[in-house]
Amino acid sequence: MHIPDGYLSPSTCAVLYVGAGAGWYSALKRLKRVLLGRVIPLISVFAAFSFVVMMFNLPLPGGTTGHALGVTIAAIVLGPSGAILALSIAIAIQALFFGDGGISTLGANCFNMAVVGSLVAYASYRLMAAGAALTSRRRVVAAAIAGYLAVNAAALLAAVEFGIQPLLFHDANGTPLYAPYRLGVAIPAMMIGHLTFAGLAEAVISAGLVAYLQVADPALLRTTSGVPDDKAEAITAGGTAARSLQTLWIAIAALMLLTPLGILAAGTAWGEWSPLELARVQHVNSPPSVPAGLQRLSNLWTAPFPAYAPSFVRSRGFGYLLSAMFGVGFLLAVSLLLRLLLQRHRRGEYSS
Repeated sequence: MHIPDGYLSPSTCAVLYVGAGAGWYSALKRLKRVLLGRVIPLISVFAAFSFVVMMFNLPLPGGTTGHALGVTIAAIVLGPSGAILALSIAIAIQALFFGDGGISTLGANCFNMAVVGSLVAYASYRLMAAGAALTSRRRVVAAAIAGYLAVNAAALLAAVEFGIQPLLFHDANGTPLYAPYRLGVAIPAMMIGHLTFAGLAEAVISAGLVAYLQVADPALLRTTSGVPDDKAEAITAGGTAARSLQTLWIAIAALMLLTPLGILAAGTAWGEWSPLELARVQHVNSPPSVPAGLQRLSNLWTAPFPAYAPSFVRSRGFGYLLSAMFGVGFLLAVSLLLRLLLQRHRRGEYSS
């Protein structure tokens, strides 16, 4: 679902950057009203969680792979604004440092997974859990369905974006310039795996975490609960976030240690092939050549640790673990730095 550079035309990328930008602006504007300084640590936690969850690849029909997003639990705890920022940060780190998704397509990936994924997850969860108590089983079921819908909504958007490329962008002979597969191929290829496996993985993760939080820390579910009596105790207006952060980071650290399991699934996600890999696929499926525009844009950015495989590490599993540690550590460091800067800013305001 992470669209690489070259699969979308520059104009498509520009339009989707605008869409993602609108989501980022709206999210930041809304979060400023609820004390951004208190939300930043939780955004960092769920960005780290999504980053790690997306490293666990699942085998899909056809020999490809997929993964959950972690967007649903972020939307349930933080609301759509916090989830949009958390997922966007995780996706940006994946693209910049590990080449998982492109730079030109960063807006598209954020729009699909962070913006639309968060909005679908939040809206469907709120609709199905409306009026239910925090500890109600209905909230667990609502989280599962919301997760399934969110992942498949993001996958469908990516499939449509792939599928319209050969229709809109081709040379005089009709040869595709970017993604070569039309809607009739892209939609089934993308959706079969997400409807059967990746969506279910997000459903299980979301339901399991909501069930866990109902027992361990129900205060984290209050912000988006829609229950009026809980407004005064929302995490953005109280001390619950600070008390919960340590436990959440410990849980992410434990999950991070298991990330080498994420490379056991063989194959590459559909539509995330390098030009060389695409040429091999195209050798079996017409047309046989790599589109010119895709070839040109594919080298737009060279990530320091491509495919989560640092060149100085021989063991693939250990390199994958180091990549996870780097990503999570980077998010933690940025979170601490932002908190420090905000604290200094406030002190300066008070002293003046």
